[in-house]
Parts: sequence; C-alpha cells; structure tokens
Amino acid sequence: MEIFHYMETYDYEQLVFCQDKHSGLKAIIAIHDTTLGPALGGTRMWTYQSEEEAIEDALRLAKGMTYKNAAAGLNLGGGKTVIIGDPKKDKNESMFRAFGRYIQGLNGRYITAEDVGTTVNDMDIIHEETDYVTGISPEFGSSGNPSPVTAYGVYKGIKAAAKEMFGNDLLEGKTIAVQGVGSVAYTLCEYLHQEGAHLIVTDINKDAVNRAVEAFRAKAVDPNDIYSVDCDIYAPCALGATLNDDTIPQLKAKIVAGAANNQLKEKKHGDLLHEKGILYAPDFVINAGGVINIADELIGYNQERALKRVETIYDNLSRVFEIATRDNIPTYVAADRMAEERIESVKQSRSQFLLNNKHILSNRM
Repeated sequence: MEIFHYMETYDYEQLVFCQDKHSGLKAIIAIHDTTLGPALGGTRMWTYQSEEEAIEDALRLAKGMTYKNAAAGLNLGGGKTVIIGDPKKDKNESMFRAFGRYIQGLNGRYITAEDVGTTVNDMDIIHEETDYVTGISPEFGSSGNPSPVTAYGVYKGIKAAAKEMFGNDLLEGKTIAVQGVGSVAYTLCEYLHQEGAHLIVTDINKDAVNRAVEAFRAKAVDPNDIYSVDCDIYAPCALGATLNDDTIPQLKAKIVAGAANNQLKEKKHGDLLHEKGILYAPDFVINAGGVINIADELIGYNQERALKRVETIYDNLSRVFEIATRDNIPTYVAADRMAEERIESVKQSRSQFLLNNKHILSNRM
C-alpha cells in the first residue's frame, strides 16, 4: 500500500502509529480533515487479518466521520482509531492508558469515543490520561448511552423523508419494516408506534423480535423476507450492505431510512434506488444523533440542548433532498455534496481572511 499516495489522493492530513510493548497496544489513528474543527471519531478494536487491512479501515472510517460531522453541522473534523487485537481477550488497563497518552500528545487535534469493540469503561480508562475523549461514564459529565438519542434522530429523519415523498411528515397509518430490533431500533420502534405506525420487524435474535411484537403489536417476519414485505418505509437498522443487487429488486417501499451504517453495498446501489424512484435517506446523515449528542459533551453536556441539535437532522435531510432535486442526482451523492460544500466554504473563507490580513500577520512576525 502506497500510504502517502493514498493520503494525497483523498486529502488525509495525518496517520499516527502507536505501539506500547508492555501492554501490547498496536493502534492507528487516522485524521482525515480538520477544516471545521478537531477530528472526532471513535476507537474500534478488531482482529484484523493484516496491518494493511487495519490501516485501510482507519482511513476509510476517518473520511466517513469527516462527512458525517460536516453534514450534521458540527464544528468538528473527521478521524478514527483502530486497535489491532481481540476485544474479548486482549484488553488491559495499561493498553488504554498508553493509548490515552498518545491522544494527549496530539494536543486536541483528535478526540476519541466508543466504537465497535470498545466500551464506556475503556473510555473511562483513556480519560485517566487525557480529556480528549467522549462517551465516558455519566459520573464524569458524559451523556451516557447514546442509543436513545441516535434513535430519536432517525425518527426525525424518517419524518423528513415522509414529508419529501408523501407531502406531509405524519407517520400514522404508515407501514414501516424495521430490520433489526437492537437497542437503537427498539427505541425507534417506540417512537413509530407512539405515532400510530404499523410495524413489521425482524432480527436474528428471536427474543428481541418477541419483545417488539409484544410491546408494539408488530408483525414478525423471517430475516430473509423483510425486503419484500408490503410497506411504505424500509428501515435498515442492523448490518451494513443490506441494499444490494439481491435486495433492492425486492423492495416495495417508497422510502429507505434507517439507523444502520454503510447501508449501500456499493455506490451503484444508491443509483439503483434513485432509478427505481425510492427515496434514500443517506445513512451518515440520518444516524448522526449519536455523534451530535457526544459532541455536546465537549462544551459541558446539556441534554435539552443536545436533543434540540439532534432535531436538526430533519432539516439536514430536507437539505439533502433539495440538493438532489436541484442537481438531479441521487441522494447519496447529494449528501456528500452538502458536506463538501460546507467544508469548502470554510476553507475559502479562511483563505480569504488570511489574504486580507496578510500585512497584519507579516508585521506580527
């Protein structure tokens, strides 16, 4: 892998390799873009097959956070960390304390958070060494479990999509197929049920399905059948890449809007949804409630303020749909364009400021 060529091609700022022999720490911090502010992105611990695979994952995820934070209207850039190791057996206190010292050494350029394979307890250990960490225990001023807030944002996003497709954002009487009924999706189902939506649910966890059926009078279907059910809205809330060559032809929904990450298996599948007239709510826009919530911790967490900010997901998606219509492009492209336009606008403003004040800066030197 030609790392510098890759970083130059996709405009990455920094790649940091961290190791601690005593604890076994092998971590990679990728910082993609800090135009809007410090890079915020979680720490993922995973059993990568190779160091190159870990590097590629860190880079890919960091860029995704740049777009997610920009589209959410946050004054934060994008970054991500991957730790090579098995989260079930390789963790230890020394590892996360050593990692915390590396974050501290970046002097605020990167702020971390919980991700796949890491927990609140891990973030608490990191917090022993640095303040540049979010998602810590509530005793330290954290917002706690982000799942309910993520669900609230997805609910608001579904309403925005309904407004775009059906002319109003009322969900009463709408049939919504929810794939996956984990912690985020269960709370989402609560919101949808309270508004009078009819729910169809599926999950590989039968207990989770039974719980949703009992609580929300939902109809349960086999995981393989969720794509072809008669519904108004399909809400993918489990694994990524569920929008692909096999599933999209089966969809009867007019809207795809859910909490899962990386819903499109490939970009061409966003084009296919567009061609079929199915309105797609881009995942990194609609599921940004969690990152919006933890970002509020950086200024002293206030739940009311954070939830108000999460409600802007409705407006952000409306803007995506507006750009898609304006430029006659699929919504996944419009979401990227919205994020890129915001970043570029700040870059240009900063460049103009420096140009206008060049003489002042020269005199100071």
